[in-house]
Amino acid sequence: MRKIMSMIAAGAFAATAFTGAAFAENPMVGGAAMYANKNIVQNAMNSKDHTTLVAAVKAAGLVDTLSGKGPFTVFAPTNEAFAALPAGTVDTLLKPENKAKLTKVLTCHVVSADVMSDAIGKMIVKDGGTHPVKTVGGCTLQAKMQGDKITLTDETGGVATVTIADVKQSNGVIHVIDKVLLPAS
Repeated sequence: MRKIMSMIAAGAFAATAFTGAAFAENPMVGGAAMYANKNIVQNAMNSKDHTTLVAAVKAAGLVDTLSGKGPFTVFAPTNEAFAALPAGTVDTLLKPENKAKLTKVLTCHVVSADVMSDAIGKMIVKDGGTHPVKTVGGCTLQAKMQGDKITLTDETGGVATVTIADVKQSNGVIHVIDKVLLPAS
């Protein structure tokens, strides 16, 4: 009996250690654990720093797309990034009559690939300091390094910094950014 109890205790310890290791793979975002076995939408919904982004994704009708197979790389602006837009911008974008414009803005944050920060960094170096990033929304962002941080310049000249990189998802990766990226028009 003692041997069986020891085996059960060892198994429980191993399961706890494995769960802890799986949990440790991803950084916390918005005070919530991010799980590599959940999709982009499932994880974003748990982040208190991304409630505006989640509301926008729902209003644009992109939940099914971003819950799909992917792979996707999402540059995910925080609530503070949305709040920094001119007064009334978010409310205007969330109106049903502005769905196309909202969709354009959001899809300019999405790349149709699973790209971790080290790969982006290598592309930046290979391209002489600036790497063009084509998004599913048709925007071209300019990725650069500023110290050890990746920055993205949008088509209007706005610059976002990746504040939390490499948040693995079942259908891609999220990189948290501090500004909303905007298309040229």
